[in-house]
Amino acid sequence: MGNTIESLLGKREEILREISGLGEFRRGTVSASYRKCGKPGCRCAREGEKGHGPQYLWNGTKGGKSFAKNLHLGEEVEKYVQETEQYRRFIGLCEKLVEVNEKICDATPVREVQDKQELDELKKKLQRKLLRKRERR
Repeated sequence: MGNTIESLLGKREEILREISGLGEFRRGTVSASYRKCGKPGCRCAREGEKGHGPQYLWNGTKGGKSFAKNLHLGEEVEKYVQETEQYRRFIGLCEKLVEVNEKICDATPVREVQDKQELDELKKKLQRKLLRKRERR
């Protein structure tokens, strides 16, 4: 496939179909951690020992706030691992979608303005729009 508008539109539709078929996903990561209890006679105190565990934990952020949840070994851990992997796949597909859309934008021809009066009107309209945008900030 080349970079014609038609092929790019087809690629965009393909990416959107992939996104719609992802199913459930969640942001964050799943990690396994080991801890030492601090008792001198415990096996975790021996040299080279990882410690007690593993304990599985899901971590995520939303709106700048961190969330964490302890996960139970088995189905819950597997579910969270699959959902976070699907989220990473979703993010990758979104990146591809933006790239394809940018190529579509670049390939779409811009209409030439022939009339000076129309050009002046477009300039005024653009200036008003940009000033309103700046004032909102």
